Amino acid sequence: MNVTRTQQGAGDEPIAFVDLRRQYAELAPAIDAAVGRILQTGAFILGDEVSRFEASFAAYCEAKHCIGVASGLDALTQILRGLGIGADDEVILPANTFIATALAVSQAGATPVLVDHDPHTYNIDPARIRHAITRRTRAIIPVHLYGRPAEMFQIQRIASEYGLIVVEDACQAHGATYRGHRCGSLARAAAFSFYPGKNLGAAGDAGAVVTDDDELADRIRLTRNYGSQVKYRHDAQGGNSRLDNLQAAILNVKLPNLDRWNERRRAMAQAYRTGLANLPLVLPEESPESRHVYHLFVIRCEARDALVTYLKDHGIDTGIHYPIPIHRQRAYATGCIPLRPLTYSEMFADHLLSLPMHPHMTVREVDRVIAAVRGFYDVTGTLREVTIPVESVTPSFHPSEFADVVESAGTSTRR
Repeated sequence: MNVTRTQQGAGDEPIAFVDLRRQYAELAPAIDAAVGRILQTGAFILGDEVSRFEASFAAYCEAKHCIGVASGLDALTQILRGLGIGADDEVILPANTFIATALAVSQAGATPVLVDHDPHTYNIDPARIRHAITRRTRAIIPVHLYGRPAEMFQIQRIASEYGLIVVEDACQAHGATYRGHRCGSLARAAAFSFYPGKNLGAAGDAGAVVTDDDELADRIRLTRNYGSQVKYRHDAQGGNSRLDNLQAAILNVKLPNLDRWNERRRAMAQAYRTGLANLPLVLPEESPESRHVYHLFVIRCEARDALVTYLKDHGIDTGIHYPIPIHRQRAYATGCIPLRPLTYSEMFADHLLSLPMHPHMTVREVDRVIAAVRGFYDVTGTLREVTIPVESVTPSFHPSEFADVVESAGTSTRR
């Protein structure tokens, strides 16, 4: 994608942060046909489309099992409960994630322990994980934030050393890879969200658990459906967290397009990096160890709120992910353990800005965003560059080590 600076024309439409109407327009005949089939059969809860999606998505993630549930939050909660994590247990997670990661831990009855992130990757800092481990620690939840895989080798090595379980929060990382392995295949289990704006999104709330653990998969299939395998026979105290047939039918239409859409996102990210070079802001970094799928394209800058207003005045929608760290939310005034210092989680919350990013943006729209951001700096003058106060050091490793560590850590239990 070649980037040239363009000016907003009088007839230009506003640029949406995400435009799901265009995605539907691309696939409308197939989606309409799939939905029509479900409506005609009247099979809405679970069903053949769910089974087909579960098989397809498990294969896509290079895993044995996929269990469709109602949301990404439910997927994480089901995993933790299925692993027996609950009261008196602690689970380590990044402080800069969406609140659902912490809510899942709380809903399982455990305590979220929040640690800071690496300033370059925005993912949980493995060095800080080690300092957060206590005798109560049972699990680590790395979040593949914004679509960039976390440093799973280092995390699994720590988990193996202390006998901890690793659970991926892959809700923003559909199709991302780490050292050639799909996100969803990097730990004991993984949670995915199919919220409409995700790289692979349904037409409402939906989620899935992906795992190679036969026992865990069987347990979640039971507990997602009232603890029942046969109607009116209940073998466990389960709940209601089922992927419905309509959503699965839509996901079955979209899944074959996911890799192509992700490549489009990556091309847009490169266009942004080229077009926004040499400005006093920090752009997302690429890593040779992973394939970022850019669920979000997040820049870090001074005068963030002024830039938001400027872009809005130029017809460009933006997002902030996330404006308030979890430990500063009223919901977690108590009930979590913030492992201080949380320097980056607290500092960056005021400086992060997500630019429009979806696979149906046009080249002209990408150019307009670039031109508007550059125009902001032309108007305001050069602001001081955002700096990182402390460098983070990431040790290198041999690729063959990864599979061994995953195997040993993925099957370990603490108690």
